[in-house]
Amino acid sequence: MTHLAHYYVSGLAADDYSVKVPLDWNSPDKGDISIFYRVVTSAQNEGRDLPLLVYLQGGPGGAGPRPSGGGWLEQACKHFRVVLPDQRGTGRSERIDSNYAARFDSPADLAANLKLFLADSIIRDFEYIRKTQFSSRKWTTLGQSYGGFLTLAYLSLFPEALAASFVTGGIMHVPGNAAEVYSHTVPRMIKKSEEFYGRYPVDIARAAAVADILEEKNIERGDGNILSVRRFQMAGNRFGMKPGFEQLHWLLDEAFALGDGSVFEKTDPLKLSLSDGFVDNIISRTGSASNPLYWTLQEFIYCNEECEPANWAAAREISKYDKLSEKARPIMFFGEAALPEMFEQDPALRPFHAAVDILMQESRWGKIYDAASLASNEVPLQAAVYFDDLYVDSALQLDTLSRTGNSYAWVTNEYEHDGVHNGRVFEHLYEEMLNRGDLREALSS
Repeated sequence: MTHLAHYYVSGLAADDYSVKVPLDWNSPDKGDISIFYRVVTSAQNEGRDLPLLVYLQGGPGGAGPRPSGGGWLEQACKHFRVVLPDQRGTGRSERIDSNYAARFDSPADLAANLKLFLADSIIRDFEYIRKTQFSSRKWTTLGQSYGGFLTLAYLSLFPEALAASFVTGGIMHVPGNAAEVYSHTVPRMIKKSEEFYGRYPVDIARAAAVADILEEKNIERGDGNILSVRRFQMAGNRFGMKPGFEQLHWLLDEAFALGDGSVFEKTDPLKLSLSDGFVDNIISRTGSASNPLYWTLQEFIYCNEECEPANWAAAREISKYDKLSEKARPIMFFGEAALPEMFEQDPALRPFHAAVDILMQESRWGKIYDAASLASNEVPLQAAVYFDDLYVDSALQLDTLSRTGNSYAWVTNEYEHDGVHNGRVFEHLYEEMLNRGDLREALSS
């Protein structure tokens, strides 16, 4: 373990560390990689031997949060020392970017390597850190979105490591598969688009004009980015978070370079031109330069041991709905869906395309979720289930929790998928578990 830095930020005392772990936990002789993690506590608690809470970041391919004050972290630091790891391949943990594919002789070799960046490896990294850097002390987990999937993996593989677990918007359906997930979430994408237009009806004509322009001709940037109708539809990727509607509304507000930017139903879209700023913002909103693993691994987080191949599940489900066609008007937007076109039009993803095609047909994966272990679980698990969650279906979450021992759900429609960023969500979950007496071990660990 290497201690890299000690400093203060936003009322927190922070220490940065790096540790080496095997690239492949099943074959440690294949080399190692660096895993970065940060330990933070409130400045007033610095030096106190508080219990540990490890934050399991959403994703896949998500780096740990960078502290900036407020939110759940401020609440958690009242009770815990908080460990913020960067999952392998992200942040400062030997980050994977578009150049990574060039290290491999073939797409098949790259595909085999990418399988090492999923939950079974991530959890083993965290277990190694817990045992070697924290003297095997039990810790509490807080998992957001995909971090909730990691929580179920942790409870399946190493339940003895955990004193308690919090999850926000991220209970994987066990058993489950990508096709099942998108059969639930794709219809919700249509509903969210209709809600968007209901809130901002002026954007019906604006978005249609943008789609008409792109249908006539894609926009190609010198850096290799291509803006097509399909990629424009991906701009709904934040509709399940606040203020996702407002963000897209204000982008469309300045979409056109002619006159005052107004667009009406009878406006000839081919007489309009898209503003450079709008094109750049849509490309940025739908781009993957900062996190290529998010789309590269997206459908494989649902794969477990012997299972049905993912086979571009989101694209297959989307193709069933005429409303989601590139030619449909009003144009509909997508939430969270990895599509083949993204790997053709985004230069950050293009090097991974052939490897992802191979993985889409893969039916053998590591053991991540163990239904029997979850059924007999004794670790207190408190989950926030967002009733209208765009990305993780609430009914599927509740079904899993109904078959998971010692688990409790707080179902709410007050928050969207990113509700954890409001400190009140963590505070509520903490009070729920505290009042049941389920934090006794966690707070004494």
